[in-house]
Amino acid sequence: MATKTLSSTCFLTPTFLLLFLVTGHQALNSGPYPVVVSTWPFVEAVRAAWRAVDNGLSAVDAVVEGCSACEELRCDGTVGPGGSPDENGETTIDALVMDGVTMEVGAVAAMRYVKDGIKAARLVMQHTEHTLVVGEQASVFAISMGLPGPTNLSSSESMEKWIKWKENHCQPNFWKDVVPKGGCGPYHAKDFVGLYDETCSNTTPVGNIRSSSHIGLHNHDTISMAVIDKMGHIAVGTSTNGATFKIPGRVGDGPIAGSSSYADDEVGGCGATGDGDIMMRFLPCYQVVESMRLGMEPKLAAKDAISRIARKFPDFVGAVFAINKNGVHAGACHGWTFQYSVRNPDMDDVKVYTVLP
Repeated sequence: MATKTLSSTCFLTPTFLLLFLVTGHQALNSGPYPVVVSTWPFVEAVRAAWRAVDNGLSAVDAVVEGCSACEELRCDGTVGPGGSPDENGETTIDALVMDGVTMEVGAVAAMRYVKDGIKAARLVMQHTEHTLVVGEQASVFAISMGLPGPTNLSSSESMEKWIKWKENHCQPNFWKDVVPKGGCGPYHAKDFVGLYDETCSNTTPVGNIRSSSHIGLHNHDTISMAVIDKMGHIAVGTSTNGATFKIPGRVGDGPIAGSSSYADDEVGGCGATGDGDIMMRFLPCYQVVESMRLGMEPKLAAKDAISRIARKFPDFVGAVFAINKNGVHAGACHGWTFQYSVRNPDMDDVKVYTVLP
């Protein structure tokens, strides 16, 4: 992937279901609440959240409804069960929900055997003093709280993808500076190759083979959603099955408050998508909300958060949307074309905005 610079500032062009013309890359909501914003053209998810919030449900409930719809629909194969197999061929779930009124957060990470990620996250928030529960114990918790499981989260499509990847000698993958023992590992740190048998020394070292070339819309994506309800309260949520062919146990930015999403009732909210391993180092959504707190408009706050990452990692791929407490929304991106979806009372249906690099 060619290196991008911030001279290629992101701006909005019209696209969606109902083609919509905007100037610059910020759109104004002149109508009252509620408002729903989501990463990507996950139109049915936004419609589900809109139905909930328009019928008087809280922002938290609407976020759960919207993200649940995306999980059930397996949006782009990157949300919910049946997608993004790890190196062992298994699909796991990361999810988060945050209440911008109370600043409470519930999240699950690397959750096995339970398909309802966002509902499990809400259960963590509602029924524990914790913020994040992980791995198989997250599954035990979710099932004990009434969610269905255990369930095999793989699908015929995810297994076919995994088999083809194995046939391609497990390339691309997320290892770096290792020596493989055989085409698909197990891998050893090349600095310590002498600790293993001599066959290791005859293998070809794998350097930093990870690149943005295998981070893209259909293998490394997230639904992040923000809802402002009729009372003007905001909540955000995120659900993803993570990076395709990730190392088992890997957790990305999806369940990390401040990275994949963040909300504060006094300011607004943010959702993010992209290369979570890099983005979580910068907490871009926390940065967006704090920038808006200091007076930045959403379009500048979003652009600033992305630029902070791009200065350090010019090849990274990612995007954010920002929405302030007045319903003004904007997007910014780097390394790919980003789309985000919006519904408010002034619209007859969901509108999808495109942000170009």
